[in-house]
Amino acid sequence: MTRRSALRLWLPVLFWAGVIFAFSSVPSLGTGLGTWDLVLRKLAHVSEYAVLGLLLARAVRRPALAVALAAGYAVTDEVHQTFVEGRHGAPLDVAIDTVGALVGVLLWLRWSRRA
Repeated sequence: MTRRSALRLWLPVLFWAGVIFAFSSVPSLGTGLGTWDLVLRKLAHVSEYAVLGLLLARAVRRPALAVALAAGYAVTDEVHQTFVEGRHGAPLDVAIDTVGALVGVLLWLRWSRRA
């Protein structure tokens, strides 16, 4: 793999991991919408990690490894949130993130088979 192709594959992964980190750094996220707030935040988890899973699958070309890497990042993200005021880490969120990553990997598999 050339340096250029490695950058083309991994820079989007690093950028998106940074976006997730930035969102996790925001103290006391909440919309004040009650139950909808919870639903929207969980959908955000799935969406963020679906993108990460897709990007990781594109970079490593091994679906199981992509899901495992995304799950590992989800663990570090939840630990990070324990240090942010008004936030907390939750094992359930790791599971939700992993489901999101799986969705992204499945999308990548579908698109890569068409190409």
